[in-house]
Amino acid sequence: MTEIKSLTIEELRAALADMGEKPFRAGQIFGWLHRGVESFDEMTNLSKDLRQRLAERFVLTVPTVARKQVSRVDGTIKYLWRLRDGDCVESVLMHYEHGVSVCVSTQVGCRMGCKFCASGLGGLKRHLSAGEILDEILFMQKDSGETVSNIVLMGTGEPLDNYDNVLKFLHLVSCPEGINIGQRHISLSTSGIADKIEALAGEKLQITLSVSLHAPDDETRSSIMPVNQAYPVERLMRACRYYFDTTGRRISYEYMMARDKTDRPWQAEQLAKLLRGRPAHVNLIPLNEVAESPLSPSKPETVRRFQQALEKRGITATVRRKLGPDIDAACGQLRRRELRENTAL
Repeated sequence: MTEIKSLTIEELRAALADMGEKPFRAGQIFGWLHRGVESFDEMTNLSKDLRQRLAERFVLTVPTVARKQVSRVDGTIKYLWRLRDGDCVESVLMHYEHGVSVCVSTQVGCRMGCKFCASGLGGLKRHLSAGEILDEILFMQKDSGETVSNIVLMGTGEPLDNYDNVLKFLHLVSCPEGINIGQRHISLSTSGIADKIEALAGEKLQITLSVSLHAPDDETRSSIMPVNQAYPVERLMRACRYYFDTTGRRISYEYMMARDKTDRPWQAEQLAKLLRGRPAHVNLIPLNEVAESPLSPSKPETVRRFQQALEKRGITATVRRKLGPDIDAACGQLRRRELRENTAL
């Protein structure tokens, strides 16, 4: 059976036409879906017969809260969602001056194998559908009572490894008939799959692309990010140049600060050289502790010196504010705790 929430409004119109229904019904149903209804019976402006036929033909995905952590410090909420097949994914809701931002997952697990990330420790289990990614936002809004204004695809999984479903999600979430979050309020983070970055450029979307660079040289980057063996730094930067030339959209480069690994003075100099002459913003990320990782966070003064070294060389750099310090910080930790406890039962 087809997941109805993964259908665009045009696809929904076509499906309803096959059922002998009028086109305007698609708008009604699409609106209900994007309000997070949990049953076709909640669609009260549809006939009982149509609701029954929809239930017979389509799957309505409804995630449930497996775990939920709320920060006493800043109100950040971390969710672990249980999907209909029992798999779990994480999402985070964060409060900023400009509104409510959410970080969502795009896969169950991840195959990228980055040494600093808890999400990929168990490998990739499966891709999320477009509707399942959308569910994270719909049900965070429903549970929290807050309206999401910004989206970051930086949770569990590599978005460009789930290219087709993520692309469809971007169209669904920005659809005027749905929750209509503008693409300029959406950021997609990738570990650097160069050919998919180039393909994404051709879509001419208005999203912000964030590239997880984390090291400016191949030796360091390959040691912490296996993807660099397939797409070395020079190949990745060529794809980034193509992306900017095609879209005109400035790229944000994520740079993880790991003590004596990525935070050395010569790396700041090499990073500045790598980005010189291209519209770019560097987001320095204090490393979250992951028990299974050999890496440790840089000292705050080292992060400040690294930032100053970049700015001295004309590169805009900021340090990411750490939200929810009293709850599981690193992406993937809440899911791993759930898996460990269930395995122990």
